Amino acid sequence: MLLATSDIVAGKDITETLGLVKGNSVQSRNIGRDMIAGLRNIVGGEMKEYAEMLVRSREIATEAMVEEAKQLGADAVVGVRYATSSVMDGTSEVLVYGTAVKFK
Repeated sequence: MLLATSDIVAGKDITETLGLVKGNSVQSRNIGRDMIAGLRNIVGGEMKEYAEMLVRSREIATEAMVEEAKQLGADAVVGVRYATSSVMDGTSEVLVYGTAVKFK
């Protein structure tokens, strides 16, 4: 499945717009990850534990969006955007959305 942040794909003609597709993932922190991140916060440096958690959260959300697009019979999803938000203290949501389309 082709995913594009642009609204068009070079060399492809969109013949049908199938509609909005989306996926999301909500992840919570855990005590082990928080302790390691707390130590990094004192000495400085990248908080790899949280970065890895967000990478996985984006992957889960993207997989859900692609599955929704496949169910519509899409060839691609264009206009893909990601958004994040805090649902409550210690949890974050990653939302991905775009437009499912068919090509000629």
